[in-house]
Amino acid sequence: MTQGQSPFDESAPDADGDNGYYYLRLYVAGHTARSMAAMTNLRHVCETHLAGRYEIEVIDLVQNPRLAAGDQILAIPTLVRRLPTPLKRIIGDLSDTERVLVGLDIRRKADVP
Repeated sequence: MTQGQSPFDESAPDADGDNGYYYLRLYVAGHTARSMAAMTNLRHVCETHLAGRYEIEVIDLVQNPRLAAGDQILAIPTLVRRLPTPLKRIIGDLSDTERVLVGLDIRRKADVP
């Protein structure tokens, strides 16, 4: 990555070779119960299944509503997996751990009991 370039820049190099490193954006709307639950649930999933291999960027759309357009956010909370590619979205408070694991491609659907 070049100096001043964020891993979330559209021009950022492909990080598929980064040993499964996950760059995640969580879009929330203020400090609502659903937003806080989504943050807590995401941190738990990441610490349990991706320890040391993830970065989370929380974007509060109450403070920065224009940022929703970049990832085409239509509902909140929404989790966007920027890397590894392809980009994926999960809508909701992320309380269904199995759905989150499948949605992030951490666990394949066939692996879910």
